Parts: sequence; C-alpha cells; structure tokens
Amino acid sequence: MGDVGMSGAAACAGAAALWLLSGRNAGVRRARLLLAGGGAVGAGPPDWRAAAVGRVRWARGRLRGEWWATVGGALLAVLGASVLPLVAGAVAVPLLRRVRVAGQARGARERRGDAVIALCAALAGEVRAGRQPGEALLVAAPDSGGLGDAQAAVLAAARFGGDVPGALAAAARQPGAEGLRGLAACWRVAVDQGAGLADGLDRLEAALRAERDQRADLRAQLAGAKSTALMLAGLPVLGLLLGAVMGADPLRVLLHTGAGLGCLVAGGVLEGLGVWWALRIVRGAEAV
Repeated sequence: MGDVGMSGAAACAGAAALWLLSGRNAGVRRARLLLAGGGAVGAGPPDWRAAAVGRVRWARGRLRGEWWATVGGALLAVLGASVLPLVAGAVAVPLLRRVRVAGQARGARERRGDAVIALCAALAGEVRAGRQPGEALLVAAPDSGGLGDAQAAVLAAARFGGDVPGALAAAARQPGAEGLRGLAACWRVAVDQGAGLADGLDRLEAALRAERDQRADLRAQLAGAKSTALMLAGLPVLGLLLGAVMGADPLRVLLHTGAGLGCLVAGGVLEGLGVWWALRIVRGAEAV
C-alpha cells in the first residue's frame, strides 16, 4: 500500500507539473494561435507543430530558469515512483534563484562599468570640442548612461552650479560605478587648479579600460576550471543513465532501499559541498 501511495503521489506531482506547463488559459492561447496565423476560422484546427512551439515559447517566457528544477523533479518522481525528487526540486528552487539573481547583478555591474568608461571618453571629447565642463557633462551623460540611478542628481548639480564632484562621488557607490570617484577627482582638480580636464579623463579612461581587460582575461583563464568543476558535478547523472541502460534500475535502489537512501543523502551532501568549494575558489581568484 505504501508503494501504491507513493506512486499515486508522484503521478499527481507529474500531472501538476504538466498542467503548469500547459497553462490554464488554453482558450486564450488557442485564440492567439488563430490570430497569429496558426489557423484560420473555418479552416480546421491549427497545425500541432505550431501549437507545440507556442506552448514551449509560453513556458519559456512564463517560467524562470529555477522552476525547471521542479519540473525535472516531478518527472523523476514519476519515473522513480517517489516524491523525494519532487521535494529535492522544490528545495533547489530558492538556491537556483539566488544563483540567477547573482548572475544578473554581476552583469549589471559590468554594464555599469562599461558605461562609466564610455562616459569618460564622451566627456573628454565634448571638452576638447570647446564646451565647458558642466555643459559637456549635460551632453555626454544621457548618451552613455554611466551615472545610473544617480543621473538626475548629477545633471541637476551640473545644470545649476551645484557640487558636481560630490554628486559623482555619491553616484560611485553603485556597484560597478567606482570609476566615477576618479571622474570626481579629475573634475575637482580641473575646477580648483585649472588643470586640463580632458587629459585627466583620457588617463582615467585608459586605467579603467586596462582594469576591465585584466578582469576579462582572468575570467577567461578561470572559465576552464569552472567548466571542469561543473562537468565533474554532472558525472553522477551520467552514472544513473548508464545504470538505467544496463538494467540496474538505479532509481529504485536509491529511492526505495535504506542503503540507497543513505548513499543518496551522503552523495548529495558531498556533491553540494564540492561544487560550493570549487566555485568559492574560482570567485576568490576573480576577486584578487
């Protein structure tokens, strides 16, 4: 009876996952297919290929990447007649969400750093063209986007004679915009001592560009180590596939026997610690 109950629960989980993928607004999607050329009124049902493509696109746009762990857990739950893979997939969702958010933050930081470099280059060009520093900043800043959320404050200071270096220093608190501190220093020296702002901006741009290229080169060198760690982390999945091909039924052994459950827990803990440690080493090398 216990196995029957577990099988029924796993089947219900799989059905719920499929229902989630297929969506609750079937009528709306059918109308979209008809209006988008998937079919015409009076011309019969639309092609099943177009319907399948539409459902896949809907699922990709509706589900975040981390939710596919739940879908995969539901499928394994159906195949293994156990709810444990579904629980593991649900537990993995917040962890994968943190990874995705961290990746997005890292991308935003890099884009902001590139925008600061572009701002320095554009501002130097405007100053050399004969514009005053405040006027040059008003022209260059909106096009580069290097000021980010603090753009309004910096532009207001430049337009009304405010503390532009202070506004730039405040904008430099944004992740990836640390180069604005150098811009604030160049601005202060140019205004207080009459030094050439364009020359200082050229040197600042060259320094920021060299630092960015160095980080990119280090990241490229560490890509091999990171790929190796992730490939080694995926070897247990390959072992399960080989066991299934050989007829050993590894899912039944892992999910329905005491020794298998012990091996599964111990292997999962060691696998997680290994991946965490390898990625920690890589991040530490990138931060140097």
